[in-house]
Amino acid sequence: MKSFKLPDFADRQKAAAEARQKALEKFKAIPGPGHPEFEAKKAERERVAKERDARQEAKRKEQAKKAAEDAKRKAEEEARIKAEAEKAAAEKKALEELEWQIHQETEAAREAELKARRDARYAARKANKKNKPLF
Repeated sequence: MKSFKLPDFADRQKAAAEARQKALEKFKAIPGPGHPEFEAKKAERERVAKERDARQEAKRKEQAKKAAEDAKRKAEEEARIKAEAEKAAAEKKALEELEWQIHQETEAAREAELKARRDARYAARKANKKNKPLF
């Protein structure tokens, strides 16, 4: 059985040089501009970017449409609430006017009754004075 040997400086330097050479070969293996594989990948990236832009634009349009519909629905709801409030206010005002009119009529009837009683008392006093002898 072999014993474990610690790598010395030269071994580490050789391993680092091999790693750099391997990375360089890997980088050189990547096709550059003008190569059909490079152009195909570039075209694919552009196609994906266009599709993404189209999806984002469609999403923005859908959001704008939804926002417009929400604004329209909110405006309709506010108009409905305002109309209901105006209707309630008109009904309240009509009810108050009716109550005021009824109050005026009952007050006028009460005043007329009081006047009739007062006139009756006055007439009774006058009648008593006429029927009474002076002496």
